[in-house]
Amino acid sequence: MRGAVLYAPGDVRFEERADPTVQNPTDAVIRTVATCVCGSDLWDYRGVNPVPQPTPFGHEYVGIVEEVGADVKAVQPGQFVIGSFFASDNTCPNCRNGYQTNCLHREFVGAEGCQAERIRIPLADGTLVATPELPEEKYVPSLLACSDVMGTGWYAAKAAEVRPGDTVAVVGDGAVGLCALIAAKELGAERIIAMSRHQSRQKLAREFGATDVVAERGEDGVARIKELTGGIGADRVLECVGNEQSMQQALASTRPGGNVGFVGVPHGVSLDGEQLFFSHVGVRGGPAPVREYLPHLIDLVLADRIDPGKVFDLELPLSRAAEGYKAMDERRAIKILLRP
Repeated sequence: MRGAVLYAPGDVRFEERADPTVQNPTDAVIRTVATCVCGSDLWDYRGVNPVPQPTPFGHEYVGIVEEVGADVKAVQPGQFVIGSFFASDNTCPNCRNGYQTNCLHREFVGAEGCQAERIRIPLADGTLVATPELPEEKYVPSLLACSDVMGTGWYAAKAAEVRPGDTVAVVGDGAVGLCALIAAKELGAERIIAMSRHQSRQKLAREFGATDVVAERGEDGVARIKELTGGIGADRVLECVGNEQSMQQALASTRPGGNVGFVGVPHGVSLDGEQLFFSHVGVRGGPAPVREYLPHLIDLVLADRIDPGKVFDLELPLSRAAEGYKAMDERRAIKILLRP
């Protein structure tokens, strides 16, 4: 089979790789229907994270089950499935508490690269969720979004404890931030403030439920949030970037007693304990337990209630993955959908 491999910063190649096989009785092998480039992939692409050797890439996927191990009972060949970027048994104490990304037996599915024609999925019973039947083509982008960015945006809202009637601010206008707007709306937020300075993303933010758009950043962005909320701050703020400025902006934009849900992979982020102590702001985040939310999100997509697939504004053949990385790196696209 063929797949994308990152050799060095800015150097993505599409090349022959070994076909995945069932290695353990709990494995499944799926034929990829669609995959994509994630904003978190850009940390490696840009050289922020070291890439010491050629590395298969990608961790988002939907596909058709081709083969299963002897112990796999929940999915079977021929089914269309969606899974999380972390494999989980879905039975350990952490999984039962709703944190499958901290499964005691977790494995990173992307370790073998999901931007490929076929993928081995460990712990298939606890990781994959099958749709009731083969979905219509129109649903594939949104189901793919559920494997990470929609699930991550949903977790940002759940971690911040978004409730009906809340005022919610979203820091970040990438795919996760835009999906967080969908989540905030679905969870009943009355006012949703999108922080974005890009016209195309602002338009999609409003389509997803934003009632206000703030283009300012840093202290000016915080001041604008305060102005919109009577000088108090938002009830919940969803941080979907992962750098120092975005985290500080999120904390400063939250009212006393409010919560920040942070899902941007942190790079160079530090928190001042004294500042946090006196702010009365709660903070929760981490790798989204996508598997916890997948059944519900799949139902929302297939019921035409949400359409997170709209974050994909460029589609390319998998063989042109390098072009997709470049387009996202240069902010010419929000998110790239790749098809084998």
